[in-house]
Amino acid sequence: MRVLVVDDERNIRHTLRVCLEGFGCEVREAATPEAALAALAQGPTDLAFVDLRLGTSSGLDLLPRLLAESPNLDVVLITAYATFDTAVEAVRRGARDYLPKPFTPAQIRHVLDRSREHRALSSQLESLEGQLAQAVPEATLETTSPVMHAAIGLVSRAATSDAAVLLRGESGTGKGVLARALHSMSARRRRPFVTVNCPTLSEQLLASELFGHVRGAFTGAVKDQPGRVEQAEGGTLFLDEIAEMSPALQAQLLRFLQEKQFERLGEGRTRKADVRVVAATNRDLEKDVAEGRFREDLLYRLNVIEVKLPSLRERPEDLLPLARRFVAFFAKAAQRPTTPELSPATEKMLLAYPWPGNVRELRNAVERALIVWPAGVLEPQAFPERIAAAAGSVVTLGGPHTLEEVEREHTLRVMTSAPTLDEAAKVLGIDASTLWRKRKKYESGGKGEG
Repeated sequence: MRVLVVDDERNIRHTLRVCLEGFGCEVREAATPEAALAALAQGPTDLAFVDLRLGTSSGLDLLPRLLAESPNLDVVLITAYATFDTAVEAVRRGARDYLPKPFTPAQIRHVLDRSREHRALSSQLESLEGQLAQAVPEATLETTSPVMHAAIGLVSRAATSDAAVLLRGESGTGKGVLARALHSMSARRRRPFVTVNCPTLSEQLLASELFGHVRGAFTGAVKDQPGRVEQAEGGTLFLDEIAEMSPALQAQLLRFLQEKQFERLGEGRTRKADVRVVAATNRDLEKDVAEGRFREDLLYRLNVIEVKLPSLRERPEDLLPLARRFVAFFAKAAQRPTTPELSPATEKMLLAYPWPGNVRELRNAVERALIVWPAGVLEPQAFPERIAAAAGSVVTLGGPHTLEEVEREHTLRVMTSAPTLDEAAKVLGIDASTLWRKRKKYESGGKGEG
C-alpha cells in the first residue's frame, strides 16, 4: 500500500515509517498541512495517517482538504488526546479510522488490513454499480427532453448542498433513480444511500425501521436493532412516498430534521445522526395539508428544494429510445439471437398511448412483449390489449385488416398459449414443419410462409 504519514514530530514519523515499511508499504512523510498536500500530489496514495495536532494547525481541518484532492483516500486520525467527541468529528469529516497514541505494530497492521478490505469492497461496489446500470435499463439519466434536463440540472445543483430535497412526480417517473443520482453527485457519495419505502409498513414497524428499537420495545423485538437513520450516517436517507407516513411519525421525523436527534423505540437515550434527507411523493401534499393529513411544518422542512419529475407523456422525445433500450435489454436476458425491432405501427401505438404508469409501465409492457412474441419485429399485438386498444391497434375480426395480418396474429397467439410446437400445429390444423417455417419467417421479420 502507498501510505502518507502526516505528523509534526519527527520521531513519530520515523517510527511509523519503519513499521509500515516492515509491512511492505511505500511511505511518504509530511510535517505540515502544506507538505501533506504536496506529498499527495506526487502520486496515488491509498492511506494517510494524520496527527490531530500539527503545530498550530489541526488535522481535522486538513481532512477535507486531503479528501478533496484524493476522494478515495482512507484517512486515519492519530492523537494522544483521544476523546469520543473528537472521534465522532473525525468520522463526520471523512476519516476512515481513529487511532489513539501510543499504538502498537499490531494496531497498525489491523488498520492496514481494514483499509485493504475496504478498498477491495469499494472496488466490488463499483463493479456492481456498473452491472446495475446494464441490468436496470431505466436507471439512466440520458434524455433529450428539455423538461427532464431541467429536473436533472436542479438535482445536480442541489447535490452541492445538504438541504432537504422533495422529489415530486407520478408513480413510475423515476424518483428513486434521481434520488440515487443526487447522492452519487454529492459530497456524501462515499457514505451509505439508504431507502425506506413508507407505504409498506405499519406505523410501529415504520418507526422501528427508521429509528430502530431496543429489546422488548414491542412483541417480536428480541434484540436491539439500529434503524435506517443510523445506517445512513454520513450519507443520504431516501424516504419514498412520504405522504403515507402517519401523523405521529411525521412529528418524530420533523424533530429529527430540526435537531438531528432521535430515540430508538423503547429507549430513553437520545442519539444524533448526520443524514441528508431526500423525500419523494406522488401526492398533492398541499392538499393533504389543507385536509389535515400532512403537517405543514414538515412540508416546509422537506421542501427546501423541490424537483418536479415530468411524466412520460410530457417527455415524448424519450419514449422510443427508452422502449428500444428495454427491448435490447430483455432480448439479451432471454438470449434471443437478434434484437427485435419495433414496427412502424408499434412506434405509432407507443407514442399514442398515455402511459399512466410512466417508465415503469413501459418497461413492464416491453418485457411482456419479448416473452409472448417470438417474431423479429414487435407488432402492436405483442403488447397488452389496453395499450393496443387505446391506440386503435388491435387486430379484430371484421376490422380493417388483411387476411395475412389476421393469420399472423392468430398464429402467434396460438404458439404463445400452446405448450409445444406440435400442440400449436394441431390447434391451427397444419403440420408442425409448416408451423416451424412460419415461426422462422416471423422471427426474421418476414410475413407469410415464404
